Amino acid sequence: MATTGSATVVLRPVTDADRDFLVGVYGSTRDEELSQVAWAPGQREAFVRMQFDAQDADYRQRNPAGSFDVVEVDGRPAGRLYVDRRPEEIRIVDIALLPEYRGAGVGGRLLGRLMDEAAASGRRLSIHVEIHNRAAELYSRLGFGVVAERGVYRLMEWRA
Repeated sequence: MATTGSATVVLRPVTDADRDFLVGVYGSTRDEELSQVAWAPGQREAFVRMQFDAQDADYRQRNPAGSFDVVEVDGRPAGRLYVDRRPEEIRIVDIALLPEYRGAGVGGRLLGRLMDEAAASGRRLSIHVEIHNRAAELYSRLGFGVVAERGVYRLMEWRA
């Protein structure tokens, strides 16, 4: 799907009914890695669900005041955006889109909104990015800089 700048991109809070969709979004972010393994029938799906559950529990524990939203493009679920608004920073906990929405400007629009919010509130905007994640190129283009290396992650920040 080619999303254009005229697409309507909205956020809505995650509900229990979104669980299977969110597991699918998570699985799509791990597809390249998981495709390298020969899985028994049902094993890959069980693994993805287990990993999603662990990640979701961790995100919610570490960011109890965070907003956990489904990204919708023209009324269709397209991804997730989890954000923790802290006193000194806005932390992007996770941003992930289904493959058909990647590279179509949706992520850039969401990040632009967060950048505007950070600038208006005098806070920095930050995200941890896996070192080999292709999205790091987008963050760099938008003016995020690497401020720390933490294992397989880089902490990137943007300031107005």
